[in-house]
Amino acid sequence: QVRLVESGGGLVQAGGSLRLSCAASGGPIRNYAMGWFRQAPGKEREFVATISWIGSTTSYADSVKGRFTISRDNTKGTVLLQMNSLKPEDTAVYYCAARFVTYGSTREYDYNSWGQGTQVTVSS
Repeated sequence: QVRLVESGGGLVQAGGSLRLSCAASGGPIRNYAMGWFRQAPGKEREFVATISWIGSTTSYADSVKGRFTISRDNTKGTVLLQMNSLKPEDTAVYYCAARFVTYGSTREYDYNSWGQGTQVTVSS
């Protein structure tokens, strides 16, 4: 089972940008569709973005569409989430997830492996 480690979180002002990275080990990442989810304090974890195994198909939550971009580099075993025009409501712990199929999913329970999360805080 692939192991995932997120990085790149931090504190940023509203309107700023961050790039999250998810590094995979323990197996070739090309076998997995990948997703990003987030969980704000007191709220349930929610879908953010997903990408198919070769990066040909992506999908985004309406709340981040046009601001966030998911991408992957299978040769490096990484998945990125570029976050622009950040808002205070984007504050959350962001999780990387993997599922052993070709296409991504917006559903949390479709994913088999999860990282430990990275904190993103957007100040107003």
